[in-house]
Amino acid sequence: MKITYNWLKDFVDIDISPRELGDKLTMAGLEVVSLEEKLGDFVFEIEITSNRPDWLSALGIAREVAAITNAKLKVENRKPTKKIKSPQPFKIEIENKKDSPLYSARIIKGVKVGPSPLWLKNRLELVGCRSVNNVVDITNYVLFELGEPLHAFDLDKLSGDKISVRRAKANEKITTIDGLERKLSDNILVIADKERPVAVAGVMGGVNTEVSFATKDILLEAAVFNAILVRRGRQELGLQSEASYRFERGVDAGAADNASLRAAELIKEICGGVEDFYKINGLVKYRSKDLTLSLRDLARILGVKISVARVKQILSKLGFMPRQKTNNILKVGIPSFRQDVNLPEDLIEEIARIFGYENIPISLPKVLPNVTIRESKDSVSNIKNILISLGLSEAVTYSLTDSKVLSDFDTASEALELMNPLSQEQGFLRTTILPGLVRAVAHNLNQKQDYVALFEIGNVFSKIDNTPHEELKLGVVLSGVKTTLLNTIVIKDELGLLNLKGTVETLFKRLGREDYKFVKQEKGSSVDIYLDNVLVGSISKLGRVLLDKFGIKNRDVFMLEASLDKIISYINWGKKYLSLQKYPSIIRDISFILKKEQSTQELIFKLLEIGKPLLLRDLKITDYYKGKQIPSGYRGLTLSCNYGSNERTLTEEEVTPVHNLICSALVENFGAKIR
Repeated sequence: MKITYNWLKDFVDIDISPRELGDKLTMAGLEVVSLEEKLGDFVFEIEITSNRPDWLSALGIAREVAAITNAKLKVENRKPTKKIKSPQPFKIEIENKKDSPLYSARIIKGVKVGPSPLWLKNRLELVGCRSVNNVVDITNYVLFELGEPLHAFDLDKLSGDKISVRRAKANEKITTIDGLERKLSDNILVIADKERPVAVAGVMGGVNTEVSFATKDILLEAAVFNAILVRRGRQELGLQSEASYRFERGVDAGAADNASLRAAELIKEICGGVEDFYKINGLVKYRSKDLTLSLRDLARILGVKISVARVKQILSKLGFMPRQKTNNILKVGIPSFRQDVNLPEDLIEEIARIFGYENIPISLPKVLPNVTIRESKDSVSNIKNILISLGLSEAVTYSLTDSKVLSDFDTASEALELMNPLSQEQGFLRTTILPGLVRAVAHNLNQKQDYVALFEIGNVFSKIDNTPHEELKLGVVLSGVKTTLLNTIVIKDELGLLNLKGTVETLFKRLGREDYKFVKQEKGSSVDIYLDNVLVGSISKLGRVLLDKFGIKNRDVFMLEASLDKIISYINWGKKYLSLQKYPSIIRDISFILKKEQSTQELIFKLLEIGKPLLLRDLKITDYYKGKQIPSGYRGLTLSCNYGSNERTLTEEEVTPVHNLICSALVENFGAKIR
């Protein structure tokens, strides 16, 4: 949007320089992207946001200038036009008031069409509009001045005594003023005479009725058209005009009559002529809506107290109609040109803009010392973040599947069948989250990916005692070889069940639970996962038959499926943050052999139970080995024990008795043999 400094001065007395005015406009939200001196004037190019069509005029921007500089806005209040009857009656028909809430027609006879005066040509040229003739230039001038698009028809070229605002009919065509013939559809709103369309409503007029130097009588149109229809018509026809740009964003319904009057005054002044007819059809008077503004809310949101007088002044300068209701409440009337204002917060934003953001004090936000995640959706988000941090990628697969896949995973009997499936492959709701993930693994492996690590969180569905049941589940799949570059050495880690086990352990620890365990099933290689002695899921390896069905060759796939509904119910909300240890730890290792059937997890839990009340901070298994030196049925392990104190640096004499106690517990409770 371009506007000139002198044009703004027609509406408001400005006592600051153009550059200073540009800075003030930018700070108030009207970003001035360029300022150019030209033809003895200064041209502002302003970036207008789509929700502020009232700024697409000299008057709209002048109103902002008046509010910013606390100056008076000079607006000529024209009296609404009364109907002017013509010896030859003229009709206006609106097919649908939703398509065009308002349409007015003004006939001026005896005009002399010719070149525009120099002042008019220059002013239009400065805002980027070429001069055509005095009548057309006046309609464009009023568009830039008041923001209301107008159109002038050559009255003698209109057929009949009627103007219709309607949808285009099938196979209708129009040649627009750019000389191109265009085919119309019923998505396009047109202005038509008795025989044919003469303009695309809100976009462009037709060449057959355009004003020329031979024109004597004109019909001046001022209207309001449906913004969506104008946009559709403009897009379908591939047209763009200053009029459509404004109609698409919404014109001021209360300004159409005033704009028509302003144009008529200029036409009679510059072109001569006499008004012969005027009629308006539709929304003649705009009904203002009211909003309630609390001054307490204003102070709370902005963080600064603004006097009632200043608030009223700002709102009045912007065209609002504030009136006092109580000491802390204002009733504010919203003008027709501010249809974007629908909430009290919108009024507060307007006050903040003009008051000046730089005048609002800077303050730090309040920080809550205890922030906990207690809602299920927040827990799910937290779990996703944990899994992503472990190197997994989230997948989203279909909830619909077919009975064959469910049979492969032994869950077909529990499945819920759709009454009207889209296809045979989408006839059932999934009872397990794993088939979709396995398909994703197969796809990635076929794309030559060596390492696939995916997870999905979603609902599964089943019937329990013929009652539909829905449950939130977590699925994880791993396959391939993970390659890591450590300095100059490439380390390849073939994924397996232990990787999934480590994923589960890390997840539970970060959720604040230590009371988990893994129990190997008696048949097969699956491992059940227990949390607080409740079965929550299992880890397994995909069988060779299913690998072949999914087209996975030369790779193993390891799967985890767990009930998130159960896991979330066991999350420990009482986690505490501890400071980093001040004193160094003492690390001692224990190498021993242990029977293969003995659970290392139980061993760790028991030793922590014995050692933590003393000086034991943590322990973990750091090595696993087997070979000729290890008896059959046993395995060799190395346990790393971490001893420390928050009060002092420990000595060997203090650590040795505790370490001996841990060694004794290994032998006595688990039958371990120290090496």
